[in-house]
Amino acid sequence: MKLFEFQAKELFQAVGIPTPKGYVLESADDIGTAIEKTGLPCIVKAQVLTGGRGKAGLIRKADTRAQLESHVQDLFAPTRKIKRLLIEEAIDIDREIYLSLTVDPVKAKLIFLACAEGGVDIEELAAKHPEKIITRSVDIDQGLMDYQITNLLFDLGIVGDIAKQARSVISGLYKTFRAHDAELAEINPLFITKQGALVAGDGKFIIDDNSLTRQPKFQLAREYFDSCIEFEAATEGIPYLQFDGDIGLLCAGAGLTTTVYDLINDAGGKVANYLEFGGANYKRAMKAMELCLKNNLKVILVVTFGTIARADVMAQGLVEAIQALKPTVPIVPCIRGTNEEEATRILKEAGLEPLFDTEEAVLKAVAIAAGRSK
Repeated sequence: MKLFEFQAKELFQAVGIPTPKGYVLESADDIGTAIEKTGLPCIVKAQVLTGGRGKAGLIRKADTRAQLESHVQDLFAPTRKIKRLLIEEAIDIDREIYLSLTVDPVKAKLIFLACAEGGVDIEELAAKHPEKIITRSVDIDQGLMDYQITNLLFDLGIVGDIAKQARSVISGLYKTFRAHDAELAEINPLFITKQGALVAGDGKFIIDDNSLTRQPKFQLAREYFDSCIEFEAATEGIPYLQFDGDIGLLCAGAGLTTTVYDLINDAGGKVANYLEFGGANYKRAMKAMELCLKNNLKVILVVTFGTIARADVMAQGLVEAIQALKPTVPIVPCIRGTNEEEATRILKEAGLEPLFDTEEAVLKAVAIAAGRSK
């Protein structure tokens, strides 16, 4: 679950990481209260779960009340579908630093990423000058050690009184990361003010979906998802990703899915969605098909390889879903694995043509979507 900026900053504040004075505005009627909290000039920040807000015009400065009212009116326009604005005091900035903590799946450790040049162009900087990105691994069992913080500060060139503040920020970021089962905790930029203080100018925080039962403060809600389908899938516990193509993809396993996605793209097709039809969901063909059909599709491609997830169970579920939901688009099944012979029989008896080669299935689905085959 990706949190909004104001939520991330609430977590930062709880562990002593300084943030700008702010007010979450949900109605233009509360502008007066916002000014009382933050003063003028102030920064108006749309609370949306997308990056690049500054370049998209969703972060603006207001020097006067009239400017603030104008920005609020524009950002709250119905077409934008923005429900909250974070109004913050303007900070007198001297330097900007990048600091984040995430998971290193290869080493099974946590990893700090930092850069002495933070801000909106950090991705471009990382691509062109990767040597400027500092990385420090943290063993999860041992926890964050003092010497690791010292080394990170040295690499960033932070010394003196600022270093004491930075040490507190780094340890606080680690503390809240661990306490909230995070996948990512990021401060970009971390301001060094002209008065010699550290302030978290922005905040990103992503909680592992699998741990939400341990994080009762954060509940799944429609506002955290780009589409109603994604929200419904999440509430059902079904991994789902939305794209903009016309080939619905029911697949089992992240590795196989990634391969199939690449094959579809290489063949000139475009995926409409990925839906996890394996693992714990291999008996949920009805719901999987129902979610998939909510897209504007030309074909549904089913590619699975089940060992524990039995092929015959998935095939039977697929047939029952087709009979109940009566999809108007063709189904291309390539269901392999345990009890594959029985799965083949089930599909054939239902009038479906079972395929046994993933690339062949992909090419057939792409051809159907392009109108070259039926």
